[in-house]
Amino acid sequence: MSLASAFSKLKKTDIYESVVSEAAKVSSDSEAGPSTSTSSVPKPASSNSVLVSPKQRGNPLLKSISNVPWEFDESIIPDYVMGRTTCALFLSLRYHNLKPDYINERLKQLGKLYDLRVLLVQVDMKDPHTPLKHLTRVCLLADLTLMLAWSPEEAAKIIETYKIFEHKPPDMIMERQESDPHIKLVSALTCVRSINKTDATTLLTTFGSLGKIIKANQDTLGLCPGLGPQKATRLYKTLHLPFLKEGKTAARKVGIAKFLKS
Repeated sequence: MSLASAFSKLKKTDIYESVVSEAAKVSSDSEAGPSTSTSSVPKPASSNSVLVSPKQRGNPLLKSISNVPWEFDESIIPDYVMGRTTCALFLSLRYHNLKPDYINERLKQLGKLYDLRVLLVQVDMKDPHTPLKHLTRVCLLADLTLMLAWSPEEAAKIIETYKIFEHKPPDMIMERQESDPHIKLVSALTCVRSINKTDATTLLTTFGSLGKIIKANQDTLGLCPGLGPQKATRLYKTLHLPFLKEGKTAARKVGIAKFLKS
C-alpha cells in the first residue's frame, strides 16, 4: 500500500476529521488573537551556538549538550533554535498526559516560523503508544518532524546533530558507494541468508572468483572452511535460482515466437 492511498484512508476516519477541526480552530484562534508570533521574524542563530529558551532552564538535557556551545535567548519562541531555519519544541510524554493542550498552545505561538520544525519528544512512559499516535497526527497536520528520545542524553544528541549538520551537504549522511570490487563481491554474497562477511571472504579466497563459486557444486561448497552443508545448500540454491519463474519464462517464449512469426 502506498503512502498516498494510506493517507487517503486516514482522511476518511472520524479521528482525522476531529483533528482537522481542532487544527482549524487553533489556526483561527491564532489569527484572531493579539499574538504577534506569526508576524515576528526568527532571530538567526549564531554560527556556532544553539539558542535555548529560558523556559528550558533546568531541563536535564542541557547538561549533555557538550559538542556545540549553547546560550539562553529570551527573544526566541521555540525551545531550541539550531539554525537560521531550524527549531525544536521539547515535550515529555508525562507532561503531555498532564497537560494535553500544551502543545497546541505552543504551536499557536510558533505560527509558521521556521522551515524545519522539530517536535522532540522524550519517551518517559511504559506504554507510550496512545499519546504517540496523537502526537504523530499533530505533526502531520502542523508540518512538524517528530523525533523520539528515550533519555535526556539522547535528546541532547539530537539537538547537537541538527546543529553540527546545519551547513553540511546532504551527501554527508548518504550511504557511501564502495568502489573496491572485492568489497562489492563480499556485500553481494552476504545478501544470501546466513552467509556472513567471514564466509564470503573465505569463499572468495578459496575459489578465487565469483564465477568459480557459481560453478561449484553443493559438496564442494560444503568443504569450504566454516561454511558447512546447510549454508552450502542455501548458497547453491540462491546462486542457481532462475531470474524468471517457469510460468513467466513460458509466456516470454510464446511472446517471442509470435513476434518472430509476425
